[in-house]
Amino acid sequence: MMAGDFQVRFWGVRGSIPCPGQETLHYGGNTSCVEVRAGDQLLILDAGSGLQPFGQYLQSAGSISADLLLSHLHYDHILGLPFFAPAYDAANKLRVWAGNCSAGVEAALHQFLQPPFFPVPLKHLTARFSFRDFSSGDTLELSPEVCARTCVLNHPDGATGYRIEYDGRALCYVTDTEHPARGLDSAILQLIRDADTVIYDSTYNDSDYPSHRGWGHSTWEAGLALCEAAGARRLVVFHHAPERSDSELQQLDAELHRRRPGSVVAREGMVLQL
Repeated sequence: MMAGDFQVRFWGVRGSIPCPGQETLHYGGNTSCVEVRAGDQLLILDAGSGLQPFGQYLQSAGSISADLLLSHLHYDHILGLPFFAPAYDAANKLRVWAGNCSAGVEAALHQFLQPPFFPVPLKHLTARFSFRDFSSGDTLELSPEVCARTCVLNHPDGATGYRIEYDGRALCYVTDTEHPARGLDSAILQLIRDADTVIYDSTYNDSDYPSHRGWGHSTWEAGLALCEAAGARRLVVFHHAPERSDSELQQLDAELHRRRPGSVVAREGMVLQL
C-alpha cells in the first residue's frame, strides 16, 4: 500500500463460535478478525478463527511486522492464534496488545496455549512476540503516524474498544459491548465522535435482545443511534450471532442502506477504504 492509504478487510465477522454451513456462505462463519492497513503498517483486530485464513494469505507476503489488538480474551476472539501460520516463522514480529488483564496478556495466553487444551505451548510459536498490557482509556502509540485511543466496554470479564487514527481519519472497533438500559454509552460516544467508520457489536436486534439481556452484546439499532448522536459517518454491523442466516443479514443490509446510506453489514472478504 502507499503512504496515506487506510484500508480495512474482514476475515471473520461472527461472534461466539464459528458457524460454517449453507446458511452462512455469503457473509461467512469465522469469528472476529479484521485486517487494517494504515500506510505501511499492519494492524490486526482480534484473533478469532478468521485469523487462520488471513495467515494463509500472508504466507506469500514475506516477513511481517504487525500489531495484534485484542478486544478481550474470550475464546472466540483468540482461538485463531495457534493456527496463524506467521506465528511459527522467526522472521516475523508480532506485538500483542490487551487491556485490563489482571495477570497480563502473556500469562493469559500461556494458560490458553498449553496441554490439555492445545498441544503446542506459546513458547513454541517462534515468531518474535512482545506483549503490551494497558488500561482501557489509555492512548497507544503504535507508530509515529498511527495511534489507538481506547475505552472500556460493558462485557463480562471486560473488553476494550479502539479508535485507530491515521492521516486525519479514524476507524473505531467496538465489540463486545452491551448498551445501557436507557440512553447511550458516554464512553463509546466520546470514542466514536466524528469517526469515518465504526465497526460495532450488533449480535442482536431490538426484537431478540430482551431474551439476552446481560449477556454483554448490543444491537444494530443501538449502533445506529450511537453513530447518529456522535456524527460518525459509516456504521459496520459486526459480530453476527451464529444463528443469523445470510437471508436475514441481506435484509438487514437493505434496511441499513435505507436508514443510513453507506452503512453496511460486515462480510468476510469485504474491503473498505477510509
